[in-house]
Amino acid sequence: MTPFAPWQNFYVIVGSSAGALIGLQFVVLSLIASRVAGAGDPAAGRVFATPTIVHFATVLGLSGLLSAPWNGIRTASVIWGLTGAAGIVYAILVTRRLRSQTAYKPEFEDWLCHAHLPFIAYALLAGSALAARSHTYEALFCTAGASLLLLFIGIHNAWDAVTYHVFTRAKDHAGKQHIRTPSNE
Repeated sequence: MTPFAPWQNFYVIVGSSAGALIGLQFVVLSLIASRVAGAGDPAAGRVFATPTIVHFATVLGLSGLLSAPWNGIRTASVIWGLTGAAGIVYAILVTRRLRSQTAYKPEFEDWLCHAHLPFIAYALLAGSALAARSHTYEALFCTAGASLLLLFIGIHNAWDAVTYHVFTRAKDHAGKQHIRTPSNE
């Protein structure tokens, strides 16, 4: 029996959830795009929307990877380690973009969920890969924890984006339509 066998149900559930949420994110963004007019800062999409899809796709990819019939842990741990390392670089890039975008002034929760927690999740993923050969049991729990963390970060960030557009942007847009100016009286 491979070390991954006891994790099959976990990754079926987590991977299916990530896949469904990717599809749902596309639907929601399409609906928001048709509802709220006005050009925003393109950099904001690279900070607030794209990383959510990347986190969900990472979870989906990890689920597929760790559900494959591996004979041992070596190759799988190298792949998930490279995924973690790439995620660390991506988290740093998103943090830089968060700092430089002008569409929205980030608050503590934004820094936590868009910068710090993703960095931690990807670092946990990379670190668990390094420990996988000597501490397989613990490494698999850390990988599962990183997967769940990325899934919950994605859920939080998707909800945050939707509520921002529904309650803030839509209200701002509606308020601009009702402003009377001397030229339209």
